[in-house]
Amino acid sequence: MRLFFGLGCLLGGLAVGLGAFAAHGFRATLSASDLATFETGVRYHMYHALALLAAAWAVDRWGAGTASLAGWAFVVGIVLFSGSLYMLVLTGPRWLGAVTPLGGVAFLLGWALLAWTAIRN
Repeated sequence: MRLFFGLGCLLGGLAVGLGAFAAHGFRATLSASDLATFETGVRYHMYHALALLAAAWAVDRWGAGTASLAGWAFVVGIVLFSGSLYMLVLTGPRWLGAVTPLGGVAFLLGWALLAWTAIRN
C-alpha cells in the first residue's frame, strides 16, 4: 500500500512539473501538435498517478492480489503511454508512437483489475 501511495504522490508531482515545463518552457519551441501530444501524456500521467492512490487504498482495504496488479499496470501504463509521448516529442523518433497503445492497454487492464477487486470483495 505504501509503495503505490508513494509512487502515486511522486508521479503526480512529476506530472505537475512536466506540465508546467511544457506550458512555460516549450510554448515557444514546440509546434502546436507536439505541445498537444506532450500535454496528452501529462494528462494521462496525472490521471493514473491518482489511480495509484486508489490502488493503494484498495490494497489496504482488500489486500494485495488483483489490487496490486492494478497498481503495477498503472505504473507500466504511465511509463509506456506517457513516457513514449514525452520521448516522441523530445527526441523525435516516430516509431515511439507504436509503443503508446501498449501503455493504453496497461491502463485499461489496471482499471479492469481495480474494478474486479471491488466487485470480488
